[in-house]
Amino acid sequence: MAVVDQLTSQQAIDLENKYGAHNYHPLPVVLSRGEGVYVWDVEGKKYYDFLSAYSAVNQGHCHPRIVDAMTEQAKTLSLTSRAFYNDKLGEYEKFATETFGFDKLLPMNTGAEAVETALKLCRKWAYEVKGIEENNAQIIVCENNFHGRTTTIISFSNDPVARKNFGPFTNGFIKIEYDNLNALEEALEKNKDVAGFLVEPIQGEAGVYVPSEGYLAAAKALCVKHNVLFIADEVQTGIARTGRLLATCGNCSCADKNCSGEPEVKADILILGKALSGGAYPVSAVMANDSIMNVIKPGNHGSTFGGNPIAAAVAVAALGVVKDENLAENAQRLGEIFRKELAAFAETNDLVNSVRGKGLLNAILINDTEESSTAWDICIKLRDNGLLAKPTHGNIIRFAPPLVMNEEQLMDCISIIKNTISEF
Repeated sequence: MAVVDQLTSQQAIDLENKYGAHNYHPLPVVLSRGEGVYVWDVEGKKYYDFLSAYSAVNQGHCHPRIVDAMTEQAKTLSLTSRAFYNDKLGEYEKFATETFGFDKLLPMNTGAEAVETALKLCRKWAYEVKGIEENNAQIIVCENNFHGRTTTIISFSNDPVARKNFGPFTNGFIKIEYDNLNALEEALEKNKDVAGFLVEPIQGEAGVYVPSEGYLAAAKALCVKHNVLFIADEVQTGIARTGRLLATCGNCSCADKNCSGEPEVKADILILGKALSGGAYPVSAVMANDSIMNVIKPGNHGSTFGGNPIAAAVAVAALGVVKDENLAENAQRLGEIFRKELAAFAETNDLVNSVRGKGLLNAILINDTEESSTAWDICIKLRDNGLLAKPTHGNIIRFAPPLVMNEEQLMDCISIIKNTISEF
């Protein structure tokens, strides 16, 4: 009996609640199909997706080019482990490193794995190249960061929900205020054992906090001055989400003549995930030049699934879609329209304090406390009106639709958002 075909939304929710760990608090909607910017629930109701699986589905749901690459490779060869070579990994590594302007790529599966890989790479470089005494390396991180939920990563989180009753924690991290160059400079000057500075170009989970203009460039300059690696976590901001191929931009191949970012900023270690596969398959990567990556030797690090043939084929297709469909340019243009429209609306509505973001990674700040349920309640009403979004805190709603959205669809969504909040 095809039980799945007969499930109602409530039955599906009940099954998860009974048999699944309660480590998430999903919006009460049960999705069964997706295409482009749309998703459908099990009862057949259609919604605009304004979360994009936390920016994993930049290329839209079930993009046929990505799905074809995945299914064709799955029918040919799915996994070899890294005990042997396969005929797809090298092609992917070449394509990705040339796209982003690096010498080497280390393939992993998830964003958190890629962050852990970058931390290990940075520390090994510190001991073998910079000359820091073993086990003394420190890595500077920012308060309110989100880099994942492994034990090492939550060791430098200040989110009590992520940390409570998961200790003891890993040492070796210095926390400073985000978007504070003085704090970064002080930390670098006080400690000769700093190996790296790990930073999100935009703090997404913290509420889409965009740093001050020039912050990333100045931070990179301080890292260069102190011989410290600048590590950019672009798991959420990368792959065209912010209107450029990378939020840090750097020496990438976006060739955007209208780039309003900081093109002189290039990470020493770049962390990518999520939309690297268009959401079709777990794919992440760490990229660096030879002077850094060559400290990794056989046996130092690995993953059974990292660099598997399906992942490689999917990533090449996903990056190709971003380039060929001009998704960075589309995100830049639509993002400007979104912020202009919502900022004007905020001036006439007391419930919306402000709008912020870059490209199609945006958020609105609701005029209430973080402890309130207002943002959640608004998202429930948005769901009822055909648009899916999720709060990042009690008073912030993040809006991040697939980058394949067109202007007509965006204006329809803006109307839904305005009308919903006006009725609230």
